[in-house]
Amino acid sequence: MATLTAAERRARAKTEYNAFLSVCPSHQLLGRIAGKWVTLVLSALGSGPDCDGDPRPMRYSELSRVLAGVSPKMLSQTLRSLERDGLVERTVTPTVPVTVSYELTDLGLSLHQTVRRLKRWSEDHRDEVSARQSAYDEAHQPAS
Repeated sequence: MATLTAAERRARAKTEYNAFLSVCPSHQLLGRIAGKWVTLVLSALGSGPDCDGDPRPMRYSELSRVLAGVSPKMLSQTLRSLERDGLVERTVTPTVPVTVSYELTDLGLSLHQTVRRLKRWSEDHRDEVSARQSAYDEAHQPAS
């Protein structure tokens, strides 16, 4: 059996990622990017609530208006997490007051269309899912 270098071991491990295993780094990454606010921020970033525009930088206040219901704390935490993961870049412009904008990185852009489709799917199928939930609840209701 040949001895592998550290780089070879990392390359082999990378091809063996399995998101079904809780110890796998891809499992942990999937958990982070699958969160509701992460999905909505990535969907909206630069394209607004209809998700029809092209990605462009957006200011915090724009994102806050688009993402109804997100608290300032949650939006800040989400943006910071996305920046740490390399999906979003934060740019500070020295104006009075200071202007801060957020923009998808190339890595973030590679995920952008996927989360847009997920958002649209949830909007397109919400009524059907709701009807199925009602039918299920009715069928599984305890007898009176």
